[in-house]
Amino acid sequence: MNEQALNRLKQFKSKDKFSNEEWDKRGLIPSDQVISNELNSMLNAAAEELIQLLNNGSDNSKLKKALKSRLKHINKSAFDTEEKEFIADYFYDLAEIVNVDFKDELNNWLYGSFLNTLMKAVKVFKGNGKILNVISQDCTKCKSKLETFVLEREEGIPDYSFFLVKCNECGEYNLLKIGIGIKRLKFGKYTMIEQLRKDEYTEAQANIRLEQIKYFRK
Repeated sequence: MNEQALNRLKQFKSKDKFSNEEWDKRGLIPSDQVISNELNSMLNAAAEELIQLLNNGSDNSKLKKALKSRLKHINKSAFDTEEKEFIADYFYDLAEIVNVDFKDELNNWLYGSFLNTLMKAVKVFKGNGKILNVISQDCTKCKSKLETFVLEREEGIPDYSFFLVKCNECGEYNLLKIGIGIKRLKFGKYTMIEQLRKDEYTEAQANIRLEQIKYFRK
């Protein structure tokens, strides 16, 4: 397995991971060349560390620790959403090469641990669990109901964030506010795009981010 993994890691290093062609495959405008070069170097360094660890006979836990350390030291505020998603996809590739389960770490990095927990809750509670109440907003484009189903409440849980979501009916991006005291929930006819933490975004800043998403993801 190690020999195969080593060969794949070497191929990973040799690839121009942020070429114009790679951006095109994702339907995105390429980032500035300086940023693309920085991202390539960062991922190549991660791949090289994994190569050294495999050559030294390191076990799965050390490989995972190395990936976590590399991911942790990325200043994700320096990159936009598309760049972060691109980075996460490549880290997923590296983890898959060395047979490391890295999905939770990537979800935490992209969305925050709170949203990752919610996403797990949504996955668990897709059935006909008892709905305590429904939080509803109209889609700003098609006026369909963007409903969030509250399955469990608990006092003391703050309103952590704004939800930037995509309407499943028309594809429009919307900003949702769910309120306090929600412990478990499931999504209605929308897809979660980003969680905007309220300790990082005012409502005005969240709306600016919404407009950016609408512009760049036409």
